[in-house]
Amino acid sequence: MAAAAARSFDQFTMALPQLGNDPAAVRKRIEMLELVLERALVVPGTQMRFGLDSVIGLVPGVGDIISGLMGAYIVWEARNLKMSKWTLWRMAGNVGVDTALGAIPFVGDLFDVVFRSNTRNLRLIKRHLDRHHPASATINA
Repeated sequence: MAAAAARSFDQFTMALPQLGNDPAAVRKRIEMLELVLERALVVPGTQMRFGLDSVIGLVPGVGDIISGLMGAYIVWEARNLKMSKWTLWRMAGNVGVDTALGAIPFVGDLFDVVFRSNTRNLRLIKRHLDRHHPASATINA
């Protein structure tokens, strides 16, 4: 019974490419999460973009923990892609710096807008995927 359920779930995830474990699906998930966390909103009348990471960081304590956990999810996905331990540590450091300095009232909120740890980590993941899984590459217009 459990094996049939597992096969059924595997068939379901293959039908929805964003839910798969293949590198292209992982890339799509991480790109969407990075967009939401770092660049989803625009300050009216300017070109300055910010995301959910900056907005939820305004909630003292809890907001920075939540954004840190979302950043940690990106590192977890990178681990599943078999990225090197050095790169994973570098990515975890990016999230750690963003979370720690983002927790400082007011200054940390400004820091969140400038230091985009999730964008930095996405860049590292894209570099890895382009090198080791070139079929997962997307064309950016």
